[in-house]
Amino acid sequence: MDIITLENNALRLNFARDTGALVGFTDKQSAWEVINRPHLGLSFQLLVPLPGRRNNPVYGEEQRVSSADIAEDGQSVVFGWDSVTSAYGGEHLIRLELAVVLSGEQASFALSIDNQSEYIVEAIYCPYFGDVQRPPDAESFEAFHYGYAEAVRRSLYPSFENTLGYYGFDYPVQYGPDSWRSGAPAVPYVLLRSANQGLYVGVSEPSAELVAWHNELRPGYDSAIDSRVPKTSSISGLDVATRFAAIHLPYIQAGESRALTPIAVQPFQGGWQHGVDVYKRWRERWMTTPEVPEWARHPHAWWQLHINSPEDELRIPFKELGKVGEEAARHGVKAIQLVGWNDGGQDQGNPSHDPDPRLGTFDELKEAIAEIQSHGVKLIIFAKFTWADRATEWFREDLHRLAIKDPYGDYYHYNGYQYHTPTQALNINTKRLIPMCFGSDEYFEVSAVEFQKVLDLGADGILYDENQHHSPTLLCFDASHGHRLGFPVFSRDNEFQQNLEKMSGAVNPDFLFAGEGIYDWQFEVYHLSYHRSWDKRHVPLSRYMLPHMPLMTAISGFNDRNMVNQCLLYRYIMSYEPYHFKGHLDEFPLTMDYGVRMDALRTELRDYFWDGEFRHEVGATVLTGAGQAHHPYAVFISKSGGVPGLAIANYDEESVTLEVALDADHKLSRYRLVDDETWRSVDDGIVIPPRSAAVVI
Repeated sequence: MDIITLENNALRLNFARDTGALVGFTDKQSAWEVINRPHLGLSFQLLVPLPGRRNNPVYGEEQRVSSADIAEDGQSVVFGWDSVTSAYGGEHLIRLELAVVLSGEQASFALSIDNQSEYIVEAIYCPYFGDVQRPPDAESFEAFHYGYAEAVRRSLYPSFENTLGYYGFDYPVQYGPDSWRSGAPAVPYVLLRSANQGLYVGVSEPSAELVAWHNELRPGYDSAIDSRVPKTSSISGLDVATRFAAIHLPYIQAGESRALTPIAVQPFQGGWQHGVDVYKRWRERWMTTPEVPEWARHPHAWWQLHINSPEDELRIPFKELGKVGEEAARHGVKAIQLVGWNDGGQDQGNPSHDPDPRLGTFDELKEAIAEIQSHGVKLIIFAKFTWADRATEWFREDLHRLAIKDPYGDYYHYNGYQYHTPTQALNINTKRLIPMCFGSDEYFEVSAVEFQKVLDLGADGILYDENQHHSPTLLCFDASHGHRLGFPVFSRDNEFQQNLEKMSGAVNPDFLFAGEGIYDWQFEVYHLSYHRSWDKRHVPLSRYMLPHMPLMTAISGFNDRNMVNQCLLYRYIMSYEPYHFKGHLDEFPLTMDYGVRMDALRTELRDYFWDGEFRHEVGATVLTGAGQAHHPYAVFISKSGGVPGLAIANYDEESVTLEVALDADHKLSRYRLVDDETWRSVDDGIVIPPRSAAVVI
């Protein structure tokens, strides 16, 4: 095999000269041979549907390179293909140019396509790795994705987690962490990692073009009952291999040319944090975050309050709503998120933002908001523009035109949410939600009219529920909206928010824009993100990526000490939500008492645990007396002194005695508990009672 080699101090990449297939990939710093079986090398793959044969692939490893231009320094190569031959359609005048460039510790893959054929180039796999080897001696290997403010981890070895129905594929497969979070821009990178090293793969341009992350196990499981990967290099005479691809879905029309989003690949050493640091360094070169309204910059808590649903609870009339401001103020809560105030209640009537007339008039709601604000409490309106309620006459007679359409011209639908009654619980009369197309200027205008109603109410901000999730859609095929076929539905997300910000700026420059589970790039225009993280294994990935942006999570238990502890560790704002946000603060005093104490503690020590830099578990190790690793804990680097402090939680039902070892030359001397103001020396160990947390400085 004639080989082209790109090499620098960090990487060595080998390509087959005749096909451009990547047949070798070595991380020179650790000697990890990521790809080391040349006969399994791949270059790219295209999907070029034919009439009557949709699944018509172009296998890149079967195409002959027309040109290969190698730089004199051996740091880059540009492969060219003048045409390609598909599996069922013969030769097509589809020209490709693939530039692979080494830069420092990174390799970049940039593919351009000139489609002069009569067919659509629907999907492209590039880069395409035919055989990703786990690091030497690694006992486990996984795909680590960004999800709902946290990490989504999919096992690749010793088991391979199949994420789609086995009936539809020849091999076990993974496509991204879940449906709408299948790839960039919502999930701009993936880590393929073992416990102490891995491979970072991510987009290297801030493009909204869809790129999905894909893994595939060939030929399949050794044992299906436990999804076990064969431990040998072959089984039944077939090579065992884990394939990986970045899959682009550009829908390049006949006669159209397109440069795909470049993909960066970089090995890293250490835990997942070190892989995420690769992404952070790149993102910090181009993305800035907005100035958060002053009141939201400090430690504080919210109360989420629901007053109506599609099943007609009608809990608090607007005339009586102002009283909740006094209750919030009495408990030291700074903001109330009001849910279910709109016509029809929560998740009904979307995207209407008219007040529900059964609860009162527009003016009565406006007066209630003013009364709440008179107690020094901010009122945040629950808003929703992502979907339309399919059952409304508005949608059936008009808005259906602006819904995201599939390739067959039909609108998608989201199953919706169940409320209160057995009829809804059994999914009989659930309101179906239709994802709307933000590629449509007309829908921008519809949303602007609805948002103006919120401004006219005098609210202090909105929390945009399911903020641009677009689920379950990724692309829109209705060209009447004014966009191309296969329009990426995430393309105008931040532009949409900027339009709302222009409207609010004329009324209230400190208007707060919050969203639920917003993806990382939305922090360019949003001030705060809300999520739910009820899991002892929660990995605070959003917090690690953005150490100082306001993030908020739900506190719903009646003695919810561990969730309060989680908020201390991960610098989360607490959203008090008794009875699943349908109750009052007075109704869970144990949680309120502990939460107030925690916020007082981190206000007192905000130099560490609010204004300091969050480093998760990087920089320290926490051990039990028996020498076992203890989790969870978080390292913060103080803003003023640049020295580490720790927050440590004990989620269990028994006390623990712990010791901390720092990586840096600093000494921790004292600690205290959330609900005990006594400072104690660390010399005899850090003793944390059940369901408690300590700060160590």
